[in-house]
Amino acid sequence: MKTIANKASVPPAATGTVALLVATRKGAFILNGDKTRRAWKIAGPLFFGHTVHHMALDPRDRRTLLVAARTGHLGPTVYRSTDFGKSWKEAAKPPAFPKAREGEKGRVVDHAFWLTPGHPGEPNVWYAGTSPQGLFRSEDGGDTWGPVSGFNDHPMYQKWTGGEQDGTPDGPKLHSVLVDPRDARHLYIGMSSGGVFESVDQGADWKPLNAGCRADFRPDPLPEYGHDPHCVRLHPLDPNILYQQNHCGIYRMERSAGTWVRIGENMPKKIGDIGFPIVLHPRDPKTVWVFPMDGTAVWPRTSPDGKPAAYVTRNAGKSWQRLDAGLPASQGWFTVKRQAMSCDAHDPLGVYFGTTGGEVWASRNEGAKWSCIARHLPEIYAVEAAGLGR
Repeated sequence: MKTIANKASVPPAATGTVALLVATRKGAFILNGDKTRRAWKIAGPLFFGHTVHHMALDPRDRRTLLVAARTGHLGPTVYRSTDFGKSWKEAAKPPAFPKAREGEKGRVVDHAFWLTPGHPGEPNVWYAGTSPQGLFRSEDGGDTWGPVSGFNDHPMYQKWTGGEQDGTPDGPKLHSVLVDPRDARHLYIGMSSGGVFESVDQGADWKPLNAGCRADFRPDPLPEYGHDPHCVRLHPLDPNILYQQNHCGIYRMERSAGTWVRIGENMPKKIGDIGFPIVLHPRDPKTVWVFPMDGTAVWPRTSPDGKPAAYVTRNAGKSWQRLDAGLPASQGWFTVKRQAMSCDAHDPLGVYFGTTGGEVWASRNEGAKWSCIARHLPEIYAVEAAGLGR
C-alpha cells in the first residue's frame, strides 16, 4: 500500500462549513466554503491527470475521504485519506473481479464509478460500484475490497446487465448503491443498463425492482429488467420513499407499493423529464431537485434550447418550479452528469452542480438564485456536498 503526500494544499476544514468534493476527468478538487457559503477557496488538483469518477466523505467520522480513480497506466484503484485530504494511501486490494481460468474470457474492472459509506452500525464498511457492472464491499475502511458474489456471480447476471457492451457511451455502470438506514442488510443498486435491484440479505440475493418504470428503447417498453436509471436516491428520514431520474423520466416509489410512478409527466412539456442527477431535501421527503436535459436524439445531452435551469418540486412531483435566476439566459449548453449535483443540510439549503464544461454553480437559497463559484476546471463527473459539523 503506497502512501501519497498531497502536493495540493488542502487547508484544514472549519466546522460549520461545507466542502464540495469535485471529481473530474483530470483530477479532483475540494472547494471549501466559509460559514456564509458566499466565499469559496479551491484546493487541488489532487491526483492530477488521473480520471476521478467519485470522491466521498465518510459521514460517520467527517474526515475520511475515498476517491475512485483510474490512473493512467496503472488502471483502476481507490485512494483513502483519514485526514481530509492531507495525505492519501492507495488501497492494498482495489475492487477487481476474480481472474478468469485459462482459456476463458473474464470480466475486468475498467474503473470504480460509485462509492457509498456503509450503515452507521458498520463503521468500516464501504461499497463500490464499477464499470462493467460489479458490486464490491470493503470492511476495513476502503483498504481491501472483495466482490459481493451474490450479485456479481448471480445466475441472472448476464441477462440483468445485458453484457459488457450494453450501457452508457463510456461503458456500463453500477451506481446508486443505497443502504437502508434502518437495516444494514437492506440494499439497493442502480445499473446503466439493467435497472434498479434490491437485496434484503446484505447482497446474498437480488431481485429486480422496476415495475412501472418505462424502457422505451426496448422492444417491450415495460420489461422486468433492462432499464437505464441514471440516478436513484433513498430518503434518509423516510427510507420507504425512493426517487429516480431515469433515461425515460422522473419516478417516485413508495416501497410498500412496489411500483414506480412517473412524476416527471408533470414537468413542462417543452422541457420534458429527461436528465441525469436527482437531489433530495434531507429533511423533507417531498422536496426534490432535478436538472433537465434535452430529450431528443442528441448526445451528449445539453440544457433544452441552451437555457439551463434546475427544477424543484415541493409536493412529491405533483408540480414543478423552474429555477434559473443567475444562470445564462441563452447559449448555456450545460451538461450535468448523474453524480454532479448535490445539496448540503443548512437552512436554507445549499444546492450545487458541476458541468462538463468545468464550472461549479451554487445556490445558498435552495435554487432561488445561482452563482458560478468555479470555472475552467476539467470535465466534472461528480460533486458531493460534505457537511463538516457545527
